[in-house]
Amino acid sequence: MRRLFSSFARGWPGIGLLLLRIVSGGFLIMDGVEKWRAGLLMAGLFAMVDGALLVTGLWTPIAGPLVIILSAWEILVQHQDPHPGVLLAAIGAALGLVGPGALSLDARLFGWKRIDLEKF
Repeated sequence: MRRLFSSFARGWPGIGLLLLRIVSGGFLIMDGVEKWRAGLLMAGLFAMVDGALLVTGLWTPIAGPLVIILSAWEILVQHQDPHPGVLLAAIGAALGLVGPGALSLDARLFGWKRIDLEKF
């Protein structure tokens, strides 16, 4: 992950990325639950897992493009209204390219570590 993002955005940009992740991930989770109840078990499962990955900020370079695939599937196969799908796909692409921000599991697990030598 560290090779994909030079740094994880902190401060207000990091909060903005967190807000995008929460909203888009929450939408995907709700959409996945609806699909699950409608009998589309695999599509519902993929949407819920992808939403959970986005909300937590884990494996964002994988979760972002997966949002694009799920949105394209909804538009092309299910013939749903394209506007929400296009917006969600754009958010997924942006998160996949920019990164999850400092308030994410990716930053916690794969970010640069600071070693304090004064403790030694």
